[in-house]
Amino acid sequence: MEGWPVPSYGVVRAIVGALDPGMVTLALEGPGSYRDKYELALRRQAERPNAMWQADHTLLDVLVVGTDGKPARPWLTTIIDDCSRAICGYTAFLGAPSAMNTALALRQAIWHKADLSWPMCGLPDVLYVDHGSDFISNQLTGTAVDLHIRLIHSAVARPQGRGKVEKFFGTVNTELLAGLPGHIAEGHPWPTPKLSLAELDAALERFVVTYNDRTHSELGTSPRAAWIGEGWLPRMPESLEDLDGLLLTVAQTRVVRRDGIHFQGLRYISPTLAGYIGRSVVVRYDPRDITEIRVFDHEEFVCKAINQDHHDQKVNLKEVQSARNARRRALREGINERIAVVARHTTEPPPVTETPARAPRRTLKVYREDLR
Repeated sequence: MEGWPVPSYGVVRAIVGALDPGMVTLALEGPGSYRDKYELALRRQAERPNAMWQADHTLLDVLVVGTDGKPARPWLTTIIDDCSRAICGYTAFLGAPSAMNTALALRQAIWHKADLSWPMCGLPDVLYVDHGSDFISNQLTGTAVDLHIRLIHSAVARPQGRGKVEKFFGTVNTELLAGLPGHIAEGHPWPTPKLSLAELDAALERFVVTYNDRTHSELGTSPRAAWIGEGWLPRMPESLEDLDGLLLTVAQTRVVRRDGIHFQGLRYISPTLAGYIGRSVVVRYDPRDITEIRVFDHEEFVCKAINQDHHDQKVNLKEVQSARNARRRALREGINERIAVVARHTTEPPPVTETPARAPRRTLKVYREDLR
């Protein structure tokens, strides 16, 4: 103000230094920055494994060869157990996050793994997610109700509650992807991709198993040991078919042909399909593994059909012939039953019509003179 002495640099610096940093951040950077830096955050910790899972997506710092041969940057969806920090399931995919990709990650997290060193499974009591379009979809909401899972959404634009899964994403980018061909490094031109999505998926699975087995800094033990604890039985769906019926939304209608089901340029066969030739069925499949499909008829599970060219299990000719013969016998028995029913309800035989006697053929009478 007029008449006041001009403060020295040291005085101004002392005044500014004495200001509350939170007040400075709120005034200069806005409420969002203040919230992320200075607001008190309550870190919740689940008391037991499978009490709460977190699910989230991230764009990976790596390029892979897309299905069209062009470079593509994949996404990763991860399911982590809040109590043990164990990675229960994941899926890597191309394109934007969707309810399908979330369902695939949940399917892997819930069901038993083929790798015995990855024991995490079961249904969580709570699934903690954000407000992404896939997480608020009717499909996921309905599935959560059917599986008796409580779905909780974090506050909009407030990722603090998902810190555990965010930390894992950072570990993947720095420890795994940094050593893979196609890694995207900040300040460097984008590299030429060399890995396929399947190869990246295999590397991710190896990393997840290793991550679950190493000591966690906050737990003092490995996530795997923390998840197993003293031993307990997780809550499980009745069958994988029931779980697929709820989670897998990739469903297509196909007609069963004589040589199997044609789908995605491949042919799938099962002896059980012998009774469905010519009928329309619904097929469900895991996009990460199309060596087999699951076949449903009016929402009822029929069988698993395999692609013989890409599967260790083979359906031999004897099984196919046996299925053909069994189907033929069943059809013949049905025909004979219907013939017997018709015969029992027929009171009198149909009238027999006699064929009239054919008149003798008349020949043309000629004279001797005509033969000359």
